[in-house]
Amino acid sequence: MLDADVASTSLGIELLAVGDGSATVRMQVTPAMVNGHDIAHGGYLFLLADTAFACACNSYGPVTVASGAEVSFVDSARAGDELVAVAEERTRYGRNGIYDVTVYRGAPDQRDVVLEFRGRSRTIQREGERR
Repeated sequence: MLDADVASTSLGIELLAVGDGSATVRMQVTPAMVNGHDIAHGGYLFLLADTAFACACNSYGPVTVASGAEVSFVDSARAGDELVAVAEERTRYGRNGIYDVTVYRGAPDQRDVVLEFRGRSRTIQREGERR
């Protein structure tokens, strides 16, 4: 799925790990991603978290999309920062799911939280499938 995601891959987002209901992705903040305050634009941070969420909720196979999400911006990121987003499933019920994503800056042993994301997913009917 990520290979076909031009929005994410054109920004250099890489998939580091994926498992049932989980995913980890990485992105480096480029100068083109910085806003007028010299910090990473929140839209790019959301996109990184949303990409990890998409990989996690699609890890089971059926096509799954976001039905909603909310974020809390915890700290700023700057050009040159390497960010890692870790998505974890909280629950699935019927065709719905809830996933939490934390975006970190820094080495694995000294990670600074940049953003917290909670996404809600909905598994949709694949093209050609019958109900």
